[in-house]
Amino acid sequence: MTAEHIGLDAALRELRARTGLSLAALAQRTAFSKSSWERYLNAKSLPPRQAVQQLCRLADEPDGRLLALWEITESHWSGRATVLAAAPETLPAPPRPKAGQPRDGTGRRTRLMVVLTVVYVLLAGGVALVLLLPPGGYPAADKSPMAPVPYSTGSQCRAAACEGKDPMRLICGISPETVTTLRTATGAQVELRHSRKCQAGWARIWESRIGDRLEVTADGPAHTVRLGNQDDTETYVYTPMAAAGPGSTIKVCFLPAVPGTERECVEGRVSASAPPSSPGPPGQGVP
Repeated sequence: MTAEHIGLDAALRELRARTGLSLAALAQRTAFSKSSWERYLNAKSLPPRQAVQQLCRLADEPDGRLLALWEITESHWSGRATVLAAAPETLPAPPRPKAGQPRDGTGRRTRLMVVLTVVYVLLAGGVALVLLLPPGGYPAADKSPMAPVPYSTGSQCRAAACEGKDPMRLICGISPETVTTLRTATGAQVELRHSRKCQAGWARIWESRIGDRLEVTADGPAHTVRLGNQDDTETYVYTPMAAAGPGSTIKVCFLPAVPGTERECVEGRVSASAPPSSPGPPGQGVP
């Protein structure tokens, strides 16, 4: 496996964690099956370009950088990179003119083609390296442009530092606890979640309507999210986080867009001790 494939796999796993979707949920929201996503996210096979695009869309991530990484990975996977790199060496040498035979320019044209091919390979490699650079380039202390780009899979905040922040972008959505759930009168489903590592809770909603709102609060301010378009109604939508340690009470309220429908609220208490671990469904090797 190439360094580019390892980097692509790590990036896809991070995006999947950001969405909070199970493999089955990914299959429902994309054109690819649950077993396909299991292979893609565990680097058992290279995902199609469309799968990368769809996962970026679900994670609300611009797809340009990952598609550039996918292009390089796919070129190694398919062998095109090897063929392209070998091209300058495999071109036949131009025939030497016989004594007294006029030169027709064929040799010069062949040599020019060789030079242009070499330049193309060098430029393609340079563009690939530029696309792989993190925003702002490598740190000054890092002198090796071939160092892999790091992808973090650990939580990025804790307790008060998570207040009002996105749980997916700060990697708090890996293996959260479900505190309580709510099935609303309009059919929307609400789930109150908590991350022990991040010491924060949030709520998510699905099967909802444009204009529906969700509000979560613990011991601090309330945080609200509103479904603004059709895309929001077809996937999970998350509230910002509220800092909440063990034993805290978190409250979530559903504010429907349907006129004349009352808000519905539910409270849940975070367990004071860590719940017993249980093995995940068979065949799911991603967290």
